[in-house]
Amino acid sequence: VQLVESGGGLVQPGGSLRLSCAASGFTFSSTAMSWYRQTPGKGRELVANISSTGDSTNYADSVKGRFTISRDNHKNTVSLQMNNLKPEDTAVYYCTTRWAFARSWGQGTQVTVSS
Repeated sequence: VQLVESGGGLVQPGGSLRLSCAASGFTFSSTAMSWYRQTPGKGRELVANISSTGDSTNYADSVKGRFTISRDNHKNTVSLQMNNLKPEDTAVYYCTTRWAFARSWGQGTQVTVSS
């Protein structure tokens, strides 16, 4: 399983970013996908997840109405559109999935929201 995130960066409060995760090494279209985030000194927090077909999504209360998770089962990618970003959204964002009874993580991408 390989998960490679991209799209992080520095953005001002109120701005937007779109994260992408390229997946390989497993049957992507059969697997739910998730985005987590982690800040220094804290554990990883679930941000959003999406079912294998994309029909079902769930979000952390802190990002509802601002973030949108989506997937493209033809391109084996999952994305996280982040709008109206806040300083408290600053974190390393990870793409993750559970396959063959093991959870796999990408290397993470840094998102910094600051003026």
